[in-house]
Amino acid sequence: MPYSTSFLRPLFDYLEQICPISNVIKGEHEKCCKLIHVKKNKYILSPIDSNAFLYFLVNGLVRGFIRDGKKDISTWFSLGNEFISAIRNPDQQTCPSIEYLQALEECQLICIPYDLIDLLNNNYPETNLIGRKLLARHHYAASERAILSRIPKAIGRYRKLQDSGLDIDRIPQRYLASYLGVRGETMSRLRNKALPKDQ
Repeated sequence: MPYSTSFLRPLFDYLEQICPISNVIKGEHEKCCKLIHVKKNKYILSPIDSNAFLYFLVNGLVRGFIRDGKKDISTWFSLGNEFISAIRNPDQQTCPSIEYLQALEECQLICIPYDLIDLLNNNYPETNLIGRKLLARHHYAASERAILSRIPKAIGRYRKLQDSGLDIDRIPQRYLASYLGVRGETMSRLRNKALPKDQ
């Protein structure tokens, strides 16, 4: 199949913004990757699954969350055209993750086996460059989330989230509340307090 019409084209376009990739590497992806469609509110991954894939979210909205007893705690959101994954200990590669990935809209995702990533890293030096740059992006995003979680006032956390560039209007209010560590009824008050900043 020509790469220009492959279901992997969005992934290749994204990677080639970082570093040119050869047809050999594209061919390895063609052999091992798959495209999945996940309906709204369904799980992409849960702790009963093997956590064997990195995902490229082509389109849709996904949240990562963990459970504390009966309570869900949202840990991140993705609005597409980026890599997503569940928490994974690199020293315990076969262990399931404690994290859930949930589609909040209908989603298309490319599943990339971690075995493929290992093969590419061992045989194609350019994939290590891509990996380092992606790791830097994910480290930055994780640092931003860590800073947000330490802001003591809820309105400060909400404004930090507004400034992040995330389209928070697409995210259901109860999941935003979970992410910000506030009760659902607090969210409308936060939105109202934050309005003057946008006007």
